[in-house]
Amino acid sequence: MKQKTTSKSSILKSIGPGFLLAGAAIGVSHLIQATRAGADYGFILIWVLIIACISKYPFLEFGPRFAAGTGNHLITGYKKLGKFPYWIYILITVGSMFIIQAAVTIVTAGLAERLFNFGWSPFLWSGIILAACIALLLIGKYPGLDKSMKVIVTALTLATLAAVIMAFGAGTVNDAVTTKPPSLWTTASLGFIIAFMGWMPIPLDASVWHSIWTKEKALQNQQKISVKGAFADFNVGYFSAAFIGLLFFLLGVLVMFGSGTSFSSNSVEFSSQLVELYGKTLGEWSKPLISVAAFITMLSTVLTVTDAYPRVISELKNPEKDKPEDKKEKWKIYRISIFIIPVLSLSILYFLSGSFTILVDFAAGLSFLSAPFLAWFNYKLVTGKQMPEKHRPVKSYRIFSLVCFALLVVFNFVYLYITFLG
Repeated sequence: MKQKTTSKSSILKSIGPGFLLAGAAIGVSHLIQATRAGADYGFILIWVLIIACISKYPFLEFGPRFAAGTGNHLITGYKKLGKFPYWIYILITVGSMFIIQAAVTIVTAGLAERLFNFGWSPFLWSGIILAACIALLLIGKYPGLDKSMKVIVTALTLATLAAVIMAFGAGTVNDAVTTKPPSLWTTASLGFIIAFMGWMPIPLDASVWHSIWTKEKALQNQQKISVKGAFADFNVGYFSAAFIGLLFFLLGVLVMFGSGTSFSSNSVEFSSQLVELYGKTLGEWSKPLISVAAFITMLSTVLTVTDAYPRVISELKNPEKDKPEDKKEKWKIYRISIFIIPVLSLSILYFLSGSFTILVDFAAGLSFLSAPFLAWFNYKLVTGKQMPEKHRPVKSYRIFSLVCFALLVVFNFVYLYITFLG
């Protein structure tokens, strides 16, 4: 009996990195893309959301599994796997991190002004939000981030669930079911579906972030995280992200689908339209709830992304070294990177605002096209010699993973066809 209690206690101590994954996942993909999927197509695209979450599940789960099973994060694994996986990951990270940091920050800034109405510019709000995130991360370090995300993800889940329940109560389900959706076989529809699947619930490079957070959690606990504990933690975070994605999808269906409104392609304006339509459906009193849910959604992403990229940068040079002097050097690189990445991201917002949409499309395309590569690298790591045999996936799970890998490859070919030949 005592052993079981200890085991449960160990698993509970492992919980944390999964919340960080959920916080990173629940952002533009949920607030904008999941809501837009429901708003433009109704219930018909719910299968896309489900397939997207299923097809990425094993490869994101391999991140914390590898960290718990070997004591190393995925960057160490990539480097030992060979130059190609290691440099491909570096290319993906450097090619997208400044743009993604800028994208999630500017959307959060717009929602902050929408919520607080101080009359401040998006650029000023962006600076304030990033400064607050940097202060929290440098002062609170990993424990501060861990505790903050548990509160944020829990609050977001409750706020969004309440919003959906109220939308169901407004009696809009019948309209959503009877309204005819647009065709899925147009170039525009197929392009949206592929993009939706690519970002839902999160790009696969987040598996590296999760592996780093899992290793950091073990250091904070001063004990090795078991594979069972890492698996439980991952499921808490991943299914939370998938569930909240479903909630935002339902918000789009129940509040926006069939409303006759032409929805903006601008993320902040689209969010404002959601808030306005919610007010029309349920009354003005409901606007603060959905405004808070939208703002918390994006704030969670900014906070986790602001932490994730500096952690990655600090590990790239010598990922396998963990001596005290190595940790001091990595912490120094982290502190430098946590300022440089936001500053360069703000520079993109300031100087390249006219080309920002093109830059975001580039980052999205890079993340999407890299998914099969990262999926295969992760699969090779957890089934290869680096992973202790007892922690490798069982045969049925390996088969499931390979089916998911095939789906990712098919999605890529469709994406390339639509992008260049459609």
